[in-house]
Amino acid sequence: METTIFKNSVAVDVLPVMEHFYTLQGEGFYQGQAAYFIRLGGCDVGCVWCDVKESWNAENHPLLKVEDIVSIVKKTPAKIVVITGGEPLLNDLSELTIQIKNVGLRTHIETSGSSTLSGTWNWITLSPKKFKAPLPEILVHANELKVVVFNKSDFAWAENYATKVSTDCRLYLQPEWGKSSIVTPLIIDYIKAHPHWQLSLQIHKYINVP
Repeated sequence: METTIFKNSVAVDVLPVMEHFYTLQGEGFYQGQAAYFIRLGGCDVGCVWCDVKESWNAENHPLLKVEDIVSIVKKTPAKIVVITGGEPLLNDLSELTIQIKNVGLRTHIETSGSSTLSGTWNWITLSPKKFKAPLPEILVHANELKVVVFNKSDFAWAENYATKVSTDCRLYLQPEWGKSSIVTPLIIDYIKAHPHWQLSLQIHKYINVP
C-alpha cells in the first residue's frame, strides 16, 4: 500500500542536497538491504545527539534538480531510494517521489514527522523526537515507528507513541549511538519483557559504510 499526499500545486524541481550515496540500509525493517540515500539539507528539530548536524542549515547545501538526482540514482542497481535528512519534510517531496516512482523504484522516507507530509511513499519510517513532536496526521501513515533510546525514560515515551500509530506499524527501539554500550542492554531487557518491540541497530556504523 502506498501513501500519497501532494502538498502544493506547483512542482518543486530543485532540492537542497547535502549528500547522496548507494549503500546498505543500516536501520529498521529494511536493515541490510541495498538502498540509495538522498540526504536533504534543512532541519528545525535540533536533536542534541544528532550525528549529522551539518545538515541543519539548508542554505549550506547545493540545490540540485530533481531530474538530475533521479538520473544519478538510475546509474546504480538500487531498487529502494531513501529520503532522509535533516528533516526532509521541510521540502515538498511530491515531484521527487513522482519521478522516482516513474522509473520503477521504491520510495522510503525517514522523518521526525514534525512537518507536513508530502509525496508518494512505499515506506514511512517515523522517528519522533522530544524536541519537536510529530504531527498527528503523520502518525497514522507510519509503516515503522523507530524510537531512539537515550535513557530509561524513553521507554514510556515510546509506548505512548506506539498507541498512536496503526496496529500493523512495526515498532523498533534503537540505542543512541553515543550511549549504545549503556542503553543497549536496557533495550534488550525491555524487549524481552515487551515483545511487541524489536531492536534496531545502526549496522552501517559497525560495518563502516555510509
